[in-house]
Amino acid sequence: MKAITLQAPGGLENLQLTDLTDPGQPGTGEIRVAIHATSLNFHDLLVANGSIPTADQRIMMADGAGVVEAVGDGVTDFKPGDHVVSTFFPQWADGLAFDSVGDFRQTPGDGANGFAAEFVVRPSTHFTLAPEGWSHAEAATITTSGLTAWRALVVDAGLKAGDTVLTLGTGGVSITALQIAKSMEAKVIITSSSDEKLARASELGADHVINYRTNPDWGKAVRELTNGKGADVVIELGGPGTMAQSIEAVRVGGHIALIGVLTGREGVIPTSVLMAKQARIQGLIVGNRRQQHDFVKAMNQTGIRPVISDSFIGLNSLSEAFSHQSDGAHFGKITVAW
Repeated sequence: MKAITLQAPGGLENLQLTDLTDPGQPGTGEIRVAIHATSLNFHDLLVANGSIPTADQRIMMADGAGVVEAVGDGVTDFKPGDHVVSTFFPQWADGLAFDSVGDFRQTPGDGANGFAAEFVVRPSTHFTLAPEGWSHAEAATITTSGLTAWRALVVDAGLKAGDTVLTLGTGGVSITALQIAKSMEAKVIITSSSDEKLARASELGADHVINYRTNPDWGKAVRELTNGKGADVVIELGGPGTMAQSIEAVRVGGHIALIGVLTGREGVIPTSVLMAKQARIQGLIVGNRRQQHDFVKAMNQTGIRPVISDSFIGLNSLSEAFSHQSDGAHFGKITVAW
């Protein structure tokens, strides 16, 4: 069986196409899945380049989509031939986050072996069904970025029609958030340093776009676009370098979903402004299996399909895909299929 493993201490040059023993047939409660695609996330890149240490010869990638080949005794929710997609926190079935969801020790491609492999045998609870009619590459976008956007908007913020959403950047989370919000008849403001990407976001339905490089006071711009009110929900992906502007942009009593730390892990937060806004900052990392079920159900209902800007073919193209991701030129998701 072929797989992409990472040789410690990391670095894209240390990603290797490796021959491993086939995982065999599933035991009780398990399923055997032929994996056909993965999608790239910032977290995967941090593992690959060595910024997040992991075990030597770790099989890469948190996201995996494929076809069930066999089911073990006691498995009733899947059958051979089903198209499935992996979960980011396989131990988190439902409910609120708990201690072991506070780290990545059981997350595939980080603390546990991931899905950059031809076959896996895992407990059936590590998967959900994929949306109907989606390609494996499309389904692979659900595990991390897709579910993150869904939880931020629908589960945590309680988005409703007529709300205004501000989302930062044009990566996978932001573009999925744009699609979800528009499907729920919300208004969307999106930021980027690229006018070309902003034009593409407008084509997808963004109501307003802001180039944060030419308009660094974009928090004020958001308030102006909302007649002084501010955004009901902010999808905050930058971290400390953008948080002050996000707090400026959010309405009184609004919701800031803290998802990314692209500008660093520590910084100064204008706490007095946050208090005056009486806004909520909710940190989140992906979501649980029940939320993924709900997201898949919504995708089946709405007909939304993920935006994939770059598709690579073959397991051995993963390093090239990561290099492309590092350049930051993509719009939406990058996938690798095999």
